[in-house]
Amino acid sequence: MNPARPAVSSASVQPSSPAKPALRSSVDRRQWMQWTGATLGLAATSQVSSPVAKAAKDIDPNRPLNLAVIGIANRGASNVAGVQSQNLVALCDVDANYLKAGGERFPKAKLYRDYREMLREETELDGVVISTPDHHHAPATIRAIEQGLNVYCEKPLTHTVAEARAIRMAAKEAGVVTQMGTQIHAGSNYRRVVEMIQDGVIGNVTRVHVWVGKGWGATELPKPQGEAPDNVDWDLWLGPAPKIDYTPGLHPASWRRYRAYGAGTLGDMGCHYVDLPFWALGLHLPSSIVADGPPPSDDYCPTGLKVRYHFDATDKHDELDLTWYDGDRSPKELEGVSVPGSGVLFVGDKGMMIATYGSYTLLPKDKFADFKPAAPRIADSVGHHMEWMQAIRGQGTPLCQFDYSGPLTETVLLGTVAHQCGRELKFDASGMVCTGDEQATSLLSKNYREGWSVDAAATASV
Repeated sequence: MNPARPAVSSASVQPSSPAKPALRSSVDRRQWMQWTGATLGLAATSQVSSPVAKAAKDIDPNRPLNLAVIGIANRGASNVAGVQSQNLVALCDVDANYLKAGGERFPKAKLYRDYREMLREETELDGVVISTPDHHHAPATIRAIEQGLNVYCEKPLTHTVAEARAIRMAAKEAGVVTQMGTQIHAGSNYRRVVEMIQDGVIGNVTRVHVWVGKGWGATELPKPQGEAPDNVDWDLWLGPAPKIDYTPGLHPASWRRYRAYGAGTLGDMGCHYVDLPFWALGLHLPSSIVADGPPPSDDYCPTGLKVRYHFDATDKHDELDLTWYDGDRSPKELEGVSVPGSGVLFVGDKGMMIATYGSYTLLPKDKFADFKPAAPRIADSVGHHMEWMQAIRGQGTPLCQFDYSGPLTETVLLGTVAHQCGRELKFDASGMVCTGDEQATSLLSKNYREGWSVDAAATASV
């Protein structure tokens, strides 16, 4: 179940580039973080010598794209629907029941349980869609990039901060087309909100509140119970995570509650809701993070969380604080106004705006009673999946490509690290370290079971 990876060729880069260390221990992690920071600026100019990314000029515009989908049920079913207009060459899932149903629907697709095997064998793919639990996102993505494949990956992009930085760089080096699955980014309401915030309708924004009423937390670990059902390959489901006996409930959904596989409500919903201020304000990475919640656990995620992210001023935005709330920390009132169950509140020096997925409200209402928005200037999306598929053909750029969604994911996951540490973290984004805090820095990455590591499948050394 742990086949050897094929040999990886080196990249052609500037001669002064430092060698990439292996990512296997706490000392190695610190060295890897230093390498990441030192080479981040080189990623845009580095080139992968082999394999070559599937360029638009190499794709016959008259044929459907050859795509594979990893994880084909639940969230994966929506992604299958999003790309079913193309040629689904391969389907992969650890659950034989899901795989059987997928095979009946797409009888020409080859079926796989292990995506590592699929990525080695399917040599005619143009792209891969990844809909697995979070702990598989980076291992699957990096291996797809290694094969020169374009990648659509569900949110959050990765399970750790270090993984987000690694696959962002790898995708840039390989020149592949990428998209993170934050489907609401394609909605028209988000576009109108972005336009108004950037037009200064509520003035300079200095505070943002983001909240989600749902809760993916726990107060204890579930107990292993006997053998896995015949339809579930439990060892493959665990993948890079520590080996444990079969535990009912983790598959197919409750894994989000536990740190070995997910990142709680913040990991689940942060990339959807924090996406809006990230886009509207041109945010990148925070300089400090502090979290409040129940006592942290190494095993399970909190039932409620409040996280304050501080962003230093840039040429795109003033200095500002963004505060996240979820679960039993989710508010009913903010800045003196009642708020819906989930949403975003922008606070500017000329007013406020509450935005949800489908609507927005300018406050105070009497001040904006006669307000008429400017004509839309951000074009409607052709569809979140279609953005990615058209870009593979050389038409446009996906708005949630990894250069954008990588820092968004890093920001979201830094909140989980701050909660685990129980103190304010100072984040050095260029070096990707928590300044003066070795424990926090070590939590930006993780160890992997043999055969699943992200660094071992890295695209190139730089």
